[in-house]
Amino acid sequence: MHQLTLALYQPDIPQNAGTMLRACACLGFQAAIIGPTGFPAADRNFRRAGMDYLDQLTISRHISFESFQHWRKSTQQGSQARRLILLSTKAEGSYLDLAYQPDDILMVGRESAGVPEEVAAASDAVVKIPLTPAARSLNVALAAAIVMGEALRQLRPESADSRLQTEVWRHG
Repeated sequence: MHQLTLALYQPDIPQNAGTMLRACACLGFQAAIIGPTGFPAADRNFRRAGMDYLDQLTISRHISFESFQHWRKSTQQGSQARRLILLSTKAEGSYLDLAYQPDDILMVGRESAGVPEEVAAASDAVVKIPLTPAARSLNVALAAAIVMGEALRQLRPESADSRLQTEVWRHG
């Protein structure tokens, strides 16, 4: 069983934040929001994008990155703090080359500005989604969902049923 978490760093756009939290609820991720946000929690667009899934999700709210870091260290298992994996268009490495761990925290930055250098420096890994040369970036909610899916794919429990489905897919 995993304790994967998606952390939203100072989200600007309520629809994106609601969509990402909805994905957390649907995929079994925990969620964290690092403030300040660009909208109130009661924002109509935020609630609409998250639908009733927001009520099914426990969200850790943090007033600052320092508060988040304290929480991250307090939720560690053993002597190591949970790994913080930053998704960034400025990264060198691909999200596909990372071996995800069951208690990783995936973090996305603000839509308008990403994260400050000190936040990137505090991350244990910084990864990107490789895009075609003409593309600048993906919507942050879409990018989060892509990387969440890869983490789940890597961490899924192997079962006879999943191996059978893979064989059916390959041999059609």
